[in-house]
Amino acid sequence: MLNAPRSHTLILGGQKSGKSRHAELLAKAWLALSPAHRACLIATAQAHDTEMASRIARHQSDRAARVPQLQTLEEPLALAQSITRLSTPQTLLVVDCLNLWLTNMLMPIDADHALAPEQIHAQTAALQQALAQAPGPVVLVSNEIGLGVIALAPAVRQFVDELGLLNQALAQSCPQVLLMAAGLPLPLKTST
Repeated sequence: MLNAPRSHTLILGGQKSGKSRHAELLAKAWLALSPAHRACLIATAQAHDTEMASRIARHQSDRAARVPQLQTLEEPLALAQSITRLSTPQTLLVVDCLNLWLTNMLMPIDADHALAPEQIHAQTAALQQALAQAPGPVVLVSNEIGLGVIALAPAVRQFVDELGLLNQALAQSCPQVLLMAAGLPLPLKTST
């Protein structure tokens, strides 16, 4: 039996490691604790092509089947504001995922709207502040991509660096940090 989170949790892992599914299971466990509990997923993905649109639709369908009570808010950028607005002691929030949130800021479709590193760091600080003030638990999902070979392109190196810094900052803000591998959660940090 999976324990429902009582505090903020950061779930890291590679692609298809089971991060999102584990976050959904945490939401399901939270909902089972009390009929007064609510859960909302803040989705950061944007469908800029048909493959991504299909991927999003599949995730929505899978989520609805696994955790039908999990509401969804699509919010590609305003995470801190959404957490501040939605968090209550009875509401668990799931943010899926931080790497797409970073992509939306660093590499938007309209390159003229890309944020500079200092702007991204300000957004990260705002997110940390929202977490510090959130009265309910927040589960954050993010990719861990710095373990493999990094491409030579400067934009890719910058993205890997920024995601690593974002993950480090949020790991400091979360009492619980898990690394997912092959669908298995490996605790990296457990505070009570």
